[in-house]
Amino acid sequence: MNMKTNNLIHAVLLGFICTILPSCERGLSGDADFATYPKNPDVFIDGFSSGLEYRPFAGSKFTAFTVDNQTKYAGSASMRFDIPNVGDPSGAFAGAIFPDNGGRDLSGFDALTFWAKASQGATLNEIGFGNDFGENKYLVALNNMRISTAWTQYTIPIPDPSKLTYEKGLFWYSEGPEGGNGYTIWIDEVKFQKLGTVAQPRPAIFDGQDKSQQTFIGVNSTVTGLTQTFNLGSGEDITVATAPSYFTFSSTNVDVARVSEKGVISIVGTGTAKITAILNGVKAKGSMTIESLGAFVAAPTPPARTPADVISVFSDAYTNIPVDFYNGYFAPFQTTLGGADLTINGDNIIQYTALNFVATEFKNPTVNVSQMTHLHVDIQIREAIDPGDFISIELGDFGANGAFGGGDDSSARVQFTSGSLTSNQWISLDIPLTSFVMASKSNMAQLFFISDATISTILVDNMYFYK
Repeated sequence: MNMKTNNLIHAVLLGFICTILPSCERGLSGDADFATYPKNPDVFIDGFSSGLEYRPFAGSKFTAFTVDNQTKYAGSASMRFDIPNVGDPSGAFAGAIFPDNGGRDLSGFDALTFWAKASQGATLNEIGFGNDFGENKYLVALNNMRISTAWTQYTIPIPDPSKLTYEKGLFWYSEGPEGGNGYTIWIDEVKFQKLGTVAQPRPAIFDGQDKSQQTFIGVNSTVTGLTQTFNLGSGEDITVATAPSYFTFSSTNVDVARVSEKGVISIVGTGTAKITAILNGVKAKGSMTIESLGAFVAAPTPPARTPADVISVFSDAYTNIPVDFYNGYFAPFQTTLGGADLTINGDNIIQYTALNFVATEFKNPTVNVSQMTHLHVDIQIREAIDPGDFISIELGDFGANGAFGGGDDSSARVQFTSGSLTSNQWISLDIPLTSFVMASKSNMAQLFFISDATISTILVDNMYFYK
């Protein structure tokens, strides 16, 4: 028997013995190393660091980015971004991400830093990291960054570096014309750093406000207004928009409301729950107190009508016309919030709160309802109705020129007083169009709900003209 065969036999025997003797088991050594990702902090230092790609946003000017060997803060080159003019056929804005699809471990850094200047003073729309055209799980954005014609260093803090053990999205930006005109931005020395001066974290949800809302089982909504504020060594406060996954969300009653890692609030039962959050051990300012009213009763299903007999503005039962908006936010006079942003068990609903007046506008194109006989609207008032409360519905026609304020506009309204209204149940209104005394109904463009703040919260469904 040769030595090689003898060693093989000993190895097999040792393996057999270890299968029957637990004392032979060996755990992982404390010195065992697991696979890690590169900890390279550089994004652009005279050129792309290894692995980086340039990937522009859809609709942006693809050629907006170049490497500039003439203008730079340091070294031999900088990143140059040429923002297009309004109407540029090659793209309406400039925007791109710079990912490393192999991923990097950025957990040892606390900020992304860079130097930048522009050909004119401007406000850059968005810039940050964490955008990878995928989940964007740990996306961070510095919004409305002021930039001048002088080289200035900027710092974008990392909300919680421990999250970034595998990050692909190293840098991204998005900017449009300023006052209709394009201009040029240069950015240089882009890298992640451990500054040690990123301090005093002040996270917030719902923009730091304590909010409340009524809702129903089956409704999903999203935690909004997510930010993290730090104080830098210069004494400056920097606030960044922060992806939900940096936060840990909590609900005081998970039998009523639950929150996912991505900040999606799901209503699962009846009752009250308060949504709060922490970020890296610090309690976030702001909360949402939710009152779930239980199962939602949908508006009555509209009758099946011949398509030619219906002009639908908002309904799941018919094909809707193009709508410019369901809430024009006519500041400073309008207080109404909300719009077509509520979906309950697949049913799309308009919800208005703080109602004084609100318009749905459909002017592109206007609509000829002169052959229709009625306007149908389903509304539900989500509060007690007091004497003197009312809801008015107003129609607006833009006249033959199809434009607001052209001298041939006309409008009319119909009012429903408290005696004809009921709380917390659907009211189906079928209003003869003859009730709206107007110069024209051939260029209809607006539908208003008006309460003068006597009624604050309503749901709306199934808005359509018919004959």
